[in-house]
Amino acid sequence: MSKVFAVIGSGYGDEGKGLMTDYYSSLYDDTIVIRSNGGAQAGHTVTTPDAKRHVFSHFGSGSLNGTPTFLSKHFVCNPTLFKKEHELFVKEFGIVPKIYVDGGSLVTTPYDMLLNQTHESMRGDDVHGSCGVGFGETIERALVFDSILMIDIDYLSDCDEEDFPNILRDIRDKYVPTRIDLNEVGEDFIKVLNSEKLIYDYVEACKYMLDHVEFRQITSFDKNTLIFEAAQGLLLDMDYGYFPHVTRSNCGMKNISNILDGLWGEKHDITVNYVTRAYTTRHGAGPLSHERDKLPHNIIDDTNITNQFQGSLRFAPLDINLFESVTDKDFLNYASRGAKKLTTITCVDQLDDNYSFIQDNEELFFDKTIFEQIARQYFDFRSYGPTRDTIEMK
Repeated sequence: MSKVFAVIGSGYGDEGKGLMTDYYSSLYDDTIVIRSNGGAQAGHTVTTPDAKRHVFSHFGSGSLNGTPTFLSKHFVCNPTLFKKEHELFVKEFGIVPKIYVDGGSLVTTPYDMLLNQTHESMRGDDVHGSCGVGFGETIERALVFDSILMIDIDYLSDCDEEDFPNILRDIRDKYVPTRIDLNEVGEDFIKVLNSEKLIYDYVEACKYMLDHVEFRQITSFDKNTLIFEAAQGLLLDMDYGYFPHVTRSNCGMKNISNILDGLWGEKHDITVNYVTRAYTTRHGAGPLSHERDKLPHNIIDDTNITNQFQGSLRFAPLDINLFESVTDKDFLNYASRGAKKLTTITCVDQLDDNYSFIQDNEELFFDKTIFEQIARQYFDFRSYGPTRDTIEMK
């Protein structure tokens, strides 16, 4: 029987999934972190007790503990950004992360990124809140034109040296004009689109990724302790969220249950941990109930800096009823019978003496001491800082 932990965000992302993945991966020697959805748009921050810090995108958030990562079939690979992160990680920490990948994982091309960024820029006030790394465009291309999988990249690397560039030229010349009116884009777009250097730089990034991953199937890990690290949050899930301000992904137990079914249907000891900050954040466009210009707390966020596509980090008090509703729905719909549900609240150290949360659509105010007592009732884990050694259990 495999021991399984699932770390799932309950909101719009940025809840502390990296922190809890790092925590779980530090408890066992045989762990492997499985990325169960999303892609390079993830930004899971880990700060270790000895002050190492990294924002994980392609790698599991246990990598600083030496825990390997498995990029599942539900993860979208981006070789350009993989190469960038891998080189940075090795240079900064002297650690070569062990990365396994499912050959059925979709692969993002530069044209998906270019379309994504241009579409978002052209939406004006109707932006979707995209990160601009081509995740949704990759899925769209796979549905209506042609997909490229990791196993295809591996095959093409052994073919004639122009076979892969020619496939990319097909995407450029036949697909891109169906996704955007080239008469409405500027000269900069056309220049980047027609760049041959873009093609060959991307091919080199693909070769780099192939040199630093190993192809595996989920059945290779049937004896490991599995830590599923979900990306984004349930309120961005394409089934739960507020369209069109969602990700084209299932951010909870749906994909995880599907992956576990691939382990010959065997029984698993499953713990599902739903994570939230002590307040609600959203980085990107879309509804945010009870939004405030700022919250009266000591909020420090070095990860979610203001950027062109998502703007500034947005804030609201935590809605306790919404947290319970969306996590119960995900757990009851997709967790197997016998699974254990746990909850985590992070960033408790950032509260001041005028803390509030929403319950039954009413804002309730507490001082810090009273809130900490309440948090012990609602949440199984509480973190008082960015590192795993600040986590307390009930």
